[in-house]
Amino acid sequence: MIDLKGKVAVVFGLANKRSIAWGIAQKLSEAGATLAICYQNERLQRDADELAAELPGARTFRCDVSSDADIDQVFGELKSAYGKLDILVHSIGFAPNIKNSVLNTTRDDFRIAHDISAYSLIALARAAAPLMTDGGSILTLTYYGSLKVFPNYNIMGVAKAALEAAVRYLAADLGAQKIRVNAISAGPIKTLAARGISDFTTILTAVEQRAPLHRNVDQLEVGNTALFLSSDLASGITGETTYVDCGYNITGL
Repeated sequence: MIDLKGKVAVVFGLANKRSIAWGIAQKLSEAGATLAICYQNERLQRDADELAAELPGARTFRCDVSSDADIDQVFGELKSAYGKLDILVHSIGFAPNIKNSVLNTTRDDFRIAHDISAYSLIALARAAAPLMTDGGSILTLTYYGSLKVFPNYNIMGVAKAALEAAVRYLAADLGAQKIRVNAISAGPIKTLAARGISDFTTILTAVEQRAPLHRNVDQLEVGNTALFLSSDLASGITGETTYVDCGYNITGL
């Protein structure tokens, strides 16, 4: 049994009960961690507040990760509320006009996709590091589309590749502070973000047919892996991408 009592975890990217971030938040809370839930804007506040109410002692904070001022403000609030941080979960990804092919991606759409999906991890890690006085764990969520071409994933695949590279470099930058940085590559899950991917059910069906376990994963399975990576059981793991996709990534045909 993993015990996170006395640990403070902040989770970015919780949109609703289907979010991978929600599965992670539940598992961290069950292990005894104190949860801070960050939502993007007022439109998402109600869902965040309702879900946080299900976790003992959890609080919600607003933060738009595209704004340095918002990031500075929320980490000031987190410092005042908790004094320190132990775990940061970055479950954020967005690409405008994702239906456009990579070839037809505009310069501005490329910039936004990388700003929200990749640079935000760097910005959050930089803000969190001074609060991780006893070391810590930083986790992000990625997808196999960073390595292989998936229909309609388009520029998000390029942004996820940048995100995974950022994980490795951040792990090197923060290792001396005993801060570990890792990624979880989750299989396809019907999240709010997944709705923007055309014909997403085709990907779900392919995984079910070809993955060794012949099914898709759910949020709580990803949450279990996040719990492990956030704990002392993973004290020697950093800079890695761990696949939680029922084995789909190992298959050829």
